[in-house]
Amino acid sequence: MACGNEHVDLLNLDLASLALQLKAWGIATAHAGHLRRYLYRDGVRDFAAMHELPPRVRAQLAESATITTFAIERESRADDGLTRKYLLRLHDGRQIETVLMRTGRRTTVCVSSQAGCPLGCVFCATGQAGFDRNLTAGEIAGQALFAQQVLRDAGAVRNDGAPDRVSNIVVMGMGEPLLNYDAVMTALDNLCDPGGLAIGFKQVTISTVGVVPGIFRMASERRPYSLAVSLHGATQTDRLRLLPVARTWSLEELMDACRRYAAALHRKIFFEWTVIAGENDGAEHAAALAELLHGIPAQVNLIPLNPTTGYAGSTAADSAVATFRELLQASGIKVSIRQRRGIEIAAGCGQLAASPNA
Repeated sequence: MACGNEHVDLLNLDLASLALQLKAWGIATAHAGHLRRYLYRDGVRDFAAMHELPPRVRAQLAESATITTFAIERESRADDGLTRKYLLRLHDGRQIETVLMRTGRRTTVCVSSQAGCPLGCVFCATGQAGFDRNLTAGEIAGQALFAQQVLRDAGAVRNDGAPDRVSNIVVMGMGEPLLNYDAVMTALDNLCDPGGLAIGFKQVTISTVGVVPGIFRMASERRPYSLAVSLHGATQTDRLRLLPVARTWSLEELMDACRRYAAALHRKIFFEWTVIAGENDGAEHAAALAELLHGIPAQVNLIPLNPTTGYAGSTAADSAVATFRELLQASGIKVSIRQRRGIEIAAGCGQLAASPNA
């Protein structure tokens, strides 16, 4: 918690920390709830417009506080406008990408957790671009709030005529969320809080490439969010070809962490499998994957490889993906094939890179 006259980003604070910060500024903690409603539910970014707060409180906030905002560098649209990718500039000039996806059933925002990524997965544009820094909790939550404001400004409505709103969050954008654990969890806790966007816990998914300590921590803290693990290979050798992180945490260590998580939370884990022609799309790969997941409550999400300039691999044929699915299903594993959205604007899985020319 910061005190004194430092400018404090209010989106970095959970409710308890917000109340303590207000107290440090000589503001009654009873105003914390009203302030959070302005920040999260109403999208107000001008302290002078927070009319339910006393003038003295508004003046103190204007002097001492700040709220994460982004400059829009570029907006790209695909899928008849249902998928939008935003290149956003942070206060220090760094850039991130955020994707808003609308369907008849839900409206999902894919948020980034880091500017770049240090893990270097060979087929991922973010990893190919390198790493700048972790995002703050405010910068992570701010992406969902930005998406909510986009919907509000557009007057977007659902199929039933009700105003559209962000219903789902996937932390699958730029970066490895579990390497920025505290900021990610603070952001998600704030967004899911009834005084925040009131997103349901089950409507939030955190995707990791296999940061074992983070998975153990999620299990020990009983974090209620869904876990997605980017697997892509069912043997240590296969994973090493695609994911340098396997040198740090082996496949055996990763699967032990997944079992611990599933046992602690009594929830299934989503295993992501980018299907690459000639690399991991054969019957032998499906058999190895089925054996690896035996005894773990799991669902496999098959993701046809999306093109990036830094990787020469090619997408598996539709027939190979279908056969792979059938083999897994015959082993009793739930399987889905990820719908490819936003590919033409480089908004698909593995394509986010914050490149001005993306």
